[in-house]
Amino acid sequence: MAHPQQSVVRNRLLKAFPPEDFARIAPHLQSTDLPMQEPLIRSGVAVEHLYFPEDGICSITASGSDGRVEVGMIGREGVVGVVPILTGGGQVPHDHFVQVPGLAHRIGAGPLCAAIEESDPLRRLLLRYLQVEVVQVRQTAFANASFTIEARLARWLLMCHDRLDGDDVLIKHEFLGMMLGVQRSGVTLALQNLEGAGRIRSRRGCITVLDRTLLEALAEGSYGVPEAEYARLIEGV
Repeated sequence: MAHPQQSVVRNRLLKAFPPEDFARIAPHLQSTDLPMQEPLIRSGVAVEHLYFPEDGICSITASGSDGRVEVGMIGREGVVGVVPILTGGGQVPHDHFVQVPGLAHRIGAGPLCAAIEESDPLRRLLLRYLQVEVVQVRQTAFANASFTIEARLARWLLMCHDRLDGDDVLIKHEFLGMMLGVQRSGVTLALQNLEGAGRIRSRRGCITVLDRTLLEALAEGSYGVPEAEYARLIEGV
């Protein structure tokens, strides 16, 4: 099987790897499908594989008596499962599953750990990426505590838009309610408000971004902080 070439991968984190480190892990990368709602990392289970999405989106969710709520999102900018690998914790208490189907490069935890041990530049790059994940989670907590449902929905759609090709986000309203931690009726009203203002078009199972600038204005300070941190730490190096 041919190894992936760094020049053609779409995953932005893999593109940022030092060339010698990409060459080190390339023989261990395996192209794999990411089917809708496929569990990638399970709560309390040791991480055996990590995933570098080429497209599609993975959600990180926290679970409680009232159901699940999204606390993080990973797409082609990152890697799924790296936190317990970098920290040595082995596992995490949150589920990671496919929210939007796509493709990824999968690698075993062992080969990636070996590459990290052999390369300080790679370790530093992945630690900078870990900082971006932490900032995103903190920004999500800030958004949930301080912004309206409409603003939080705008932020979520912008984050999806960043990670997808085109303007369509394929998702059901009830699933979106789980992502935002609100009732379906609240999601429906927020979608109607955004659609009425010309920001989106909402159809059954699909939301189309019509005006990104208007979404950014609505999201205000809830959106953009982790994105700027990624540009500074990963792509600004």
